Amino acid sequence: MNFFQRLKEGLSKTKDKLTKQIDKLLASFRKIDEELFEQLEEILIESDIAIDTVLEIIENLKNSVKINNITDPMDIRYLLKDNLYKILSKKDDNILFALNPNNSNKLNIILVVGVNGTGKTTSIGKLSLLLSQTGKNVMLAAADTFRAAASEQLNEWAKRTNVDIISHKSGADPGAVVYDAIHAAKRRDTDVLICDTAGRLHTKSNLMEELKKIRRVITKEAEDDIVETVLVIDASSGQNSMVQARVFNECVHIDGIILTKLDGTAKGGIVVSICNELDIPVKYIGIGEKADDLKPFDAKEFVEALFDI
Repeated sequence: MNFFQRLKEGLSKTKDKLTKQIDKLLASFRKIDEELFEQLEEILIESDIAIDTVLEIIENLKNSVKINNITDPMDIRYLLKDNLYKILSKKDDNILFALNPNNSNKLNIILVVGVNGTGKTTSIGKLSLLLSQTGKNVMLAAADTFRAAASEQLNEWAKRTNVDIISHKSGADPGAVVYDAIHAAKRRDTDVLICDTAGRLHTKSNLMEELKKIRRVITKEAEDDIVETVLVIDASSGQNSMVQARVFNECVHIDGIILTKLDGTAKGGIVVSICNELDIPVKYIGIGEKADDLKPFDAKEFVEALFDI
């Protein structure tokens, strides 16, 4: 099964809640009127697209219908598909800085952050595999010193992907781990250093301050190296992920998002809100448990999979 087929399968719950409901709605109307738009608005909101984004989409659809003299309700399906594609592709920046050819002669540091249980450590393992397969020399930094199992899990991924790892004992200062990892990476001519961090609730100000400290260490030691902060979000958290992204972005400035667990949720519509309202690109999506189930986000592919019958 190719990735598009897996993506279609992974989005099946979101399709049930979004596109299949829209198709039923459009088939039940003989003309385009205000009631149709009101019911369409409800479906979009229920599929975890934020209200401001929904209102923007509805307004765009109404304008398109008027300008193009569209009368067939089923044509709204194509207008909506086009609208979603424009939103998802407007910040067309899904490539990691580490994969930009212009950054190939520098150390690329990726700081990975997120709340507990989003699949952060697993995503780092999958990302290290993906980068290694492109020929990059990758190193991992086990800066989640709070949870002993996190370091063990990351060590397992390091073995599986055949990459170096820098770790300290449980309870060590995560800033010290990152400091040591940066200097080790420079000595070993590493291309990409991926730093794991402890999962933290965005509501805990002391833990967010710790994250700022880690970021300051990286900024100071990186000098003119390339630094990128990536937030891992569990797609099933729906609208709560918007709050998470805003707080983390205010704390450490988020350059991109990895959206995990898309295959287990009907809340895949959240990706539309993230791209539209936060102006942060979704760089990778995860649709399964396999090591190769993390792939670069492709707006066209995502929309095609969502609307494919």
